Amino acid sequence: MLNTLEVVLLLLAAAVVLVAVFRSINLPPVLGYLVVGAVVGPHALNLVHESAGASHLAEFGVVFLMFSIGLEFSLPRLFAMKRIVFGLGAVQVLACIVLTTLMGRLFGLGWVASFALGGTLAMSSTAILSKLLSDRLELDSRHGRETIGVLLFQDIAVVPLLILLPALSRPAEELMFTLGLAALKVVVLLALVLVFGQKLMRWWFTVVAKRRSGELFMLNVLLITLGLAWLSERVGLSLALGAFLAGMLISETEYRYQVEEDIKPFRDVLLGLFFVTVGMFLDVIAILNNLPAVIGLVVALLALKFGIVFAASRAFGSPPGTAMRSGLWLCAGGEFGFVLLSQVVSLELMPHPLMQTTVAALVLSMLLAPLIVQISDKLVMRFVASEWLMRSMELTRVAAQSLTNDKHIIVCGYGRSGQYMARFMEQENVSYVALDLDPERVREAGAAGDTVVYGDAARRETLMAAGIMRASAVVISFAEVEAALRVMHHVHALRPDLPVVVRATDEADMEKLSQGGAAEVVPEAFEGSIMLASHALALIGVPLNRVVRRIRDIRHQRYALMRGFFHGATDIGEPDSSQARLHSVTLPVGAAAIGCSIAELNLDEIAVSVSAVRRRGIRGLSPGSETRFMEGDVVVLLGLPSGLDLAEQRLLRGS
Repeated sequence: MLNTLEVVLLLLAAAVVLVAVFRSINLPPVLGYLVVGAVVGPHALNLVHESAGASHLAEFGVVFLMFSIGLEFSLPRLFAMKRIVFGLGAVQVLACIVLTTLMGRLFGLGWVASFALGGTLAMSSTAILSKLLSDRLELDSRHGRETIGVLLFQDIAVVPLLILLPALSRPAEELMFTLGLAALKVVVLLALVLVFGQKLMRWWFTVVAKRRSGELFMLNVLLITLGLAWLSERVGLSLALGAFLAGMLISETEYRYQVEEDIKPFRDVLLGLFFVTVGMFLDVIAILNNLPAVIGLVVALLALKFGIVFAASRAFGSPPGTAMRSGLWLCAGGEFGFVLLSQVVSLELMPHPLMQTTVAALVLSMLLAPLIVQISDKLVMRFVASEWLMRSMELTRVAAQSLTNDKHIIVCGYGRSGQYMARFMEQENVSYVALDLDPERVREAGAAGDTVVYGDAARRETLMAAGIMRASAVVISFAEVEAALRVMHHVHALRPDLPVVVRATDEADMEKLSQGGAAEVVPEAFEGSIMLASHALALIGVPLNRVVRRIRDIRHQRYALMRGFFHGATDIGEPDSSQARLHSVTLPVGAAAIGCSIAELNLDEIAVSVSAVRRRGIRGLSPGSETRFMEGDVVVLLGLPSGLDLAEQRLLRGS
């Protein structure tokens, strides 16, 4: 019989080998942990028997996972995405649970087991899907936002499910009392934590941080996390709920990002051990003997979740192509399914054969998830007739914008760096076409006269429509390395002679981007934007002395030309989202500001200035205070969000 240390050493050794193998073939490491558990567990080699020590360590993995979810719990972000999170996300989870419960009852399964199965199958993999969205440059796409919104609701839904499942294990006559008592405890705990906890937490972390000790800071994080988990368990709730509340508290402080980095090693290692213990449940022989049921459940899982997400997305106004993509992305199972399943097993809510079938189905569906995502575009183009038309319209808009341009620069990404650089281009009368996947940003910047269109720069056909055969240079202003490499691959396939300037956030990425074909790799923020522009201008033949003089003028003006950026839906919740930004306001018939001068509006008293005025297609930068507004003007305001709201009211309705 192995002791706890020997068990942990054996599991770590096996995990290192198998996870390395899985990563080398681009499969999620969670599957490697599950395989480790299945191989060394009692149903295979039987190297590890039931170990209370390993189980407790694995439970702490779930604690730190829920703590990390709490850290990412952002009320502004949830509010910004409330329609997707609490609309589409709630429909997906609730419909999946209800339909699975009804189907389980239809096949003779108890309603408690059916409910537990529904909650388990409702989850999708946050780890796999968020990485795929980032790698494919689709986080800002419509189906990307829907996917992230649904995953956010699933993360939140885990908390009440972890409370409900133990209550459902009680006798029927005690159920309502147990649920009511649990709800009361949660409400009281939340009230105490949220009302008094946030101020106390910020004060306490400030006291600890002033000691300037990394060791003390780390010990404090562990104390807060495990202390609240213990408190939650003492009042009859789960360890995971307490850890989630601890994460929520710290997420509202300025120490959130440091805590997230400090806790990550503990979370990843212990969570890996948790998945190993889940893998020990797998009885490979039993699964092979019941293979038709496993395959049937996988097919049912994929079909059911696809159908629910597709129907819900359409009901919320998405076009068929977006709805189908969202359904394909979210149809597989996820790691939170295993978290719920471990509690189901400990509470004996589900028959053993069904548990085996469910674990196997979740593992297979997660293996299939990257493959389904890989072919999702082909499936959408094959089965959604309108998708061809929409893709054609998108390319037509891009082509129409670039049609009159020659020797222009193609800007891939129109976030802050892309916008700062574009203004630099305008000062040199160099034409550009910007491609971006944030529709709100495209609308705002387009209204102000910027040459920006909605389009995916990582697609070959989009680059063709943007006039790559006539362009002088390509600038990649976003920081995703893999996506930048895909853009450069298409550029060099179409125009091997075309210079590409790329933005990088880390020195470690510079060599990779240079080897990928970048003519220049430059750094971040204002100086990064200036360098992007200077290299691009030099590459298309603008005299160097003129470039240097322009840079000197901008610095002399303390970056006045480059202040502010157009805000998009994807900027909500960023740490620096409170800095000055730009906002376009069109003056319709009857607007209060028509006929008034800039000085008469007294915008400076609310810390807002007029950055530009676009009139009859011509944009005037830094207009004088005597400038009077006319009907149809697009006024570009610069200021903080609260001031911009007041300024827009003055322009449209008066003070």
